[in-house]
Amino acid sequence: MVVTFPISACFALKIVPAYERMIVFRLGRIRAPQGPGMVLLLPFIDHWQRVDLRTRAFNVPPCKLTSKDGAMISMGADIQFRVWDPVLSVMMVKDLNAATRMTAQNAMTKTLLKKSLREIETEKLRIGEQLLLEINDMTKSWGLEVDRVELILEAVLQPPPESLSGPLAMTPPIPGLEGLDSTIQQLALHFFSNSMAAAASPSGTPETADSVVTVNEAESPAPTITTTTSSSSRWKPSPEELLSAVERFLSESLVRQVGASYQLNITLPSGACSSYFIDLTAGSGRIGRGAPERSPDVILEMTENDLQAFFLGELRPLSAYMSGRLRVTGDLSVALKLEELFKAMKQCK
Repeated sequence: MVVTFPISACFALKIVPAYERMIVFRLGRIRAPQGPGMVLLLPFIDHWQRVDLRTRAFNVPPCKLTSKDGAMISMGADIQFRVWDPVLSVMMVKDLNAATRMTAQNAMTKTLLKKSLREIETEKLRIGEQLLLEINDMTKSWGLEVDRVELILEAVLQPPPESLSGPLAMTPPIPGLEGLDSTIQQLALHFFSNSMAAAASPSGTPETADSVVTVNEAESPAPTITTTTSSSSRWKPSPEELLSAVERFLSESLVRQVGASYQLNITLPSGACSSYFIDLTAGSGRIGRGAPERSPDVILEMTENDLQAFFLGELRPLSAYMSGRLRVTGDLSVALKLEELFKAMKQCK
């Protein structure tokens, strides 16, 4: 170096900026981190490596996962991290970016396999914070700290099966309404009875109603018994009748749980569109026709058949949204709070 100076200075003197540190191995032994400023290196004796201390980011490529409730999704993530110990980052792992990406992907997969699709949709921030702690536990020995984890739901490849999207229905005591919740059965029976009363004769004596015969599957049915399908069993309530009957389930506790107003744009079979509202922001809540007094928090668009299926327990809101039968304008998590109304209906006996 002395003989060839100043040419050797170009190889022996290195400038290290404030956001970097230089790790020097002298004859195979590691030295303390060098920099910032000017660092003197001995040619052919020292081997060195720069370590960037600034925050860096990478993305976990979307991967296919199956959630707890059987839905198939494509999920990715954005990760931000920084090096807090340059010596450990060089000594403990060879490829820092690849090792961190693999660790984050494995942690994300294990966590999401234990979550349902609804939890993933509505609790992405909380799941990201949980992943942040799990990844830091594994990478702290590398001198690395993860600052942020943001989950990205690329697509729902397959919605959850209907049988797994809600609780199993108990055996109903009302014949002919198998598969419905007991409270929903009472609503349906109320509608059916109103329809039959309307069809009664003017003299007050009702016409002979068609009977429904239940058959025990364990026994062979008698060949002489014929079952006539009742026209009322195919009848479903109109949106006005349905919302009017559901209004009795509104309460102040439900308003405290939901605290939002909804506008329902219902497409009728004729192609016309009717608007209704469910206001759960004050008092015991209100249900009516038209638009709410103030701007709604969420606007829901669906067909008349889908609205009837919601309140008769045949269709779940999340499943309808995933399949495109329910269109939501606004915050999805607020829209899913409307399911608290269905829970209140089930709890009222």
